Amino acid sequence: MASLPDARCRESADVDPDGFATKDQVAEYFRTLVERNNLPVRIGVTVTSVTERVNARGYLVETVQGTIKADYVVAATGPFQTPNIPKIIPESSGITQVHSNSYKNPEQLDEGAVLVVGAGSSGVQIAAEIQKSGKKVYLAVGPHDRPPRAYRNRDFCWWLGALGKWDLAAPPVGADHVTIAVSGAEGGHTVDFRNLAASGIALLGRANSFVDGKLQIGSDLGKNIARGDDNYLSLLREADDYIERNGLELPPEPEAHILGPDPESVTDPILELDLAEANISTVIWATGFGVDYSWLQVEGVLDERGYPVQQRGVTPVPGMYFLGLPWLSRRGSSFIWGVWHDAKYLADQIEIQRKYRDYEPDHNALLEAAVS
Repeated sequence: MASLPDARCRESADVDPDGFATKDQVAEYFRTLVERNNLPVRIGVTVTSVTERVNARGYLVETVQGTIKADYVVAATGPFQTPNIPKIIPESSGITQVHSNSYKNPEQLDEGAVLVVGAGSSGVQIAAEIQKSGKKVYLAVGPHDRPPRAYRNRDFCWWLGALGKWDLAAPPVGADHVTIAVSGAEGGHTVDFRNLAASGIALLGRANSFVDGKLQIGSDLGKNIARGDDNYLSLLREADDYIERNGLELPPEPEAHILGPDPESVTDPILELDLAEANISTVIWATGFGVDYSWLQVEGVLDERGYPVQQRGVTPVPGMYFLGLPWLSRRGSSFIWGVWHDAKYLADQIEIQRKYRDYEPDHNALLEAAVS
């Protein structure tokens, strides 16, 4: 989603305020931001390790261009670092398995049908593109949120802000890692799994296990789509209420509330899929990412799972901070649009620590005050 925060830099990147920014436009936005603010940013520099200095304050940051000594380190590598591929289909199956981060286009795929696992933004867009290329596509759909791409002449990102959803301090119970199904293809559009089914894509429930060449599929497809529908319709209702309360003159969109009938894949779900019989030669795992902090060799900042130990980005280890993690302080913490809240907070924390570090009481002034 576009919604790049600095208006001047957004205009320089030629980004429609209500449009999806391309990767090149996002890169141009950051380049302009750096140039206009004269920021000392180094690009193309890989950090290989961060360690504590011996008998000295701060850290040694080893990079491919040499060593940097730093009093403070902010790990802002984000939540999408290492591809997550569930260990469901063994490599010995003979089926090509790739993560969505390796997918480029349908031409790179083997002959045969394709199974896409994961119904977030990547999964639905990849499945739709492959289907249009003429290949048969199966799409495994798990729990998801399904927001409108836009509603009543306002972008989804605008609605999240207007309705206070960017600033939610905690996710709904059980929804901290729920994926979002929205498409940026061809300018962006609202995802409706009924339309995907109508295009010829075979919808499946969650991929659970693999036995004797057959994928065992959960019976949750209908439940997952219904949950996405509820999420979608509830946002429309909230938006309508907001417009009425604030007296905004935005065009009504009653057709957005109308959902078509459930496709056959929902009413008569497939619960077992023989991959060979279905001629599936490729599985694309659009199943998200995990973290990789193997380069961060500072004791006390990672838990036993390798995840940051932090409170609003502040760790128990002086001088070590994290930024850009999901729900660090709010829903927007891991998005370009919302990261500034946490960045400002960490900058304030670092400045406070600097003042403590550099504090030297003026004993002469105290003595003079006492004498007078």
